[in-house]
Amino acid sequence: MSAHESLEIELKFDVDAGLPAPELAGLVADGSVGTPQTYLLEATYYDTADTVLARNRTTLRRRAGGVDDGWHLKRPSTVKSARRELGVSFDDAVFDGGVPTVLRDQVASIVRLGELVPIATITTDRTMTSVFDADGRELAVFCEDLVSAESLLPGGGVERWAEWEFELVDGDGPLLARAKAYLREAGARKASSVSKLARAIGPLPAATESRAVESRSVGRKATALDLVVFDLATHRDTLVAYDPLVREDAPDAVHQMRVAARKLRSILTSYPQVLAQGAADPVSTELKLLGGVLGDARDLEVSLETNELMLARENAPADLREALIENERIRRERAVRSMRFALSTDRYLTLLDDLDALIADPTPGLDADSPARDVAAEAIAASYRRLRRAQKALRDFDAWSPEWVEQLHTIRKRAKAARYTAESASTLRRSSFKEIGSYAKAVQTHLGVFHDTVVNRTRLAEVAEHTPLSPAALFVLGRLDAREEARGRKAVKAYRKL
Repeated sequence: MSAHESLEIELKFDVDAGLPAPELAGLVADGSVGTPQTYLLEATYYDTADTVLARNRTTLRRRAGGVDDGWHLKRPSTVKSARRELGVSFDDAVFDGGVPTVLRDQVASIVRLGELVPIATITTDRTMTSVFDADGRELAVFCEDLVSAESLLPGGGVERWAEWEFELVDGDGPLLARAKAYLREAGARKASSVSKLARAIGPLPAATESRAVESRSVGRKATALDLVVFDLATHRDTLVAYDPLVREDAPDAVHQMRVAARKLRSILTSYPQVLAQGAADPVSTELKLLGGVLGDARDLEVSLETNELMLARENAPADLREALIENERIRRERAVRSMRFALSTDRYLTLLDDLDALIADPTPGLDADSPARDVAAEAIAASYRRLRRAQKALRDFDAWSPEWVEQLHTIRKRAKAARYTAESASTLRRSSFKEIGSYAKAVQTHLGVFHDTVVNRTRLAEVAEHTPLSPAALFVLGRLDAREEARGRKAVKAYRKL
C-alpha cells in the first residue's frame, strides 16, 4: 500500500459566518493569490467507543472531496503548530476490517483490542485560496470553511460554525506569524477547539478505564512503589511511542523499543518485593518474549550494518557481497515480517493492556512503602555484586577458551542489568548510583563490541562452510575474520583497563 506522510502546519480561527476574507496578497512582498476554489468535503471520523484516539490527540478520518480525498491519520508533532499526517488514497487502501491496514497498524498500540467505529461525520463547504510569492511559488493556502458536524457518540448532537484555516505549503514561520496577526485584525478569533472533531464531539465522555495513566511524581520522600510505578510508566510510554515507528522500520526504532522492553523487565526483576509476589510475573514473561522478537530483527540489522562497513574497505567479489549483504538483507526482511506479525497479535496488545493495569493499579509488596532511596540502594548493590562475582569467575577459565568467552558474555549481561537498575533510580540523584551506572555502562559497551565480533565471526565461519565461494571471496572472508578478531581483542583490552 502506498502511504505518504507530511507535516501539517496551520493556524485555525473561529469567525462569524459571512465575514469577508481579507486581501491576502499583502502577506508577501510582490505576492499574488490564486482563483478561489470551492469544494464540498464529507468526512467520517473513526475512534473507539471511549474515544481513546482523541484522548491521545490522534484523529483518523475518511474524507471525500477536495484535493486530497482519501484516508488521513493525524498525530502530534514536535514542531510548533504542526501535526504529522499520514495519508492513503482510496485507490491504494487495503483493508482488514473497516480501516486501511496501514493506518490500523499505526494506531494499534493506542487502540489495542478496541474496535474502530464511526464517531462523527463532518461536512465542510470550503473555499480555498492559494498564496504565491513573486516567483509563483505556492507558499500557503487559506480556507474559508462552513462546517456542519454530527457527533455519533451517545447523547451527541449537530453543530454548525464557520472557521478560517491558514496552512503552510512552502512558506515559513515568519509568514505564519504575519498571517496570524493579519487574520486576527480582519476579525478572526482564537479557535475554540484544536480540531473540527474536538468541537464536533465536545467534552469527552468519562472512560471506563483510562489508558493515559499519569506517572507518579518521584520526590525526596518517594516510596519504592512510587519509584517503580514512575519508571514503568516512563518506559511504557517509550515502548508505545516507538511501536508505530517499528512497524514502518524507521531507523533505530527497533533498537529503542527493544531497550524499552528490557528496561521494563529489568525494573520488575530488580525490585521483586515492591510489587506483590507474582503480580508482575505474566507481564515480565511477555516482555521477555517481546524482547526476543525485537532482538531477532535488531541483531540482523547490526550484522548487516557491520558487513556493509567491512566490505566498504575491501574490493570484494560479487559472490561475497551477495552472501554477506544480499542474503543478510533477505534474512533481516524475514525477521522484520515476523516482528510485525507479532506486534499485530492479540497477545502483544493484551500485554500493553496488562502493563497499563499494572501501572494504574499496582498490588503493593513488602517493600512498597519503604523509602525509594533505601530500596534502590539495595537493588543496585545486589546487581553490582552479581556483576563482580561474574568478573571474578572469569579467572577460572583459560583466556580465549570457549568457556572464557562465554563468561565475558555473562559479565556483559550482568553489567547491563546493573546499568538498568542504576538508571532506574536516576531521579533520586544519588552520585553513588550514577557512578555504578557509568561503570556498568562502560563494561557493557566494551564487552558488547566484543560480543558483536564473536557473533560476526561465527556468521563468517558459517558462510565459509556452507556457501560456495570463489577463491577470491574466501581470501577476503579471511581478511574480514582477522579484522574482527583484532577488533574483539581491542575491546577486551579496553574492558580490562576498567
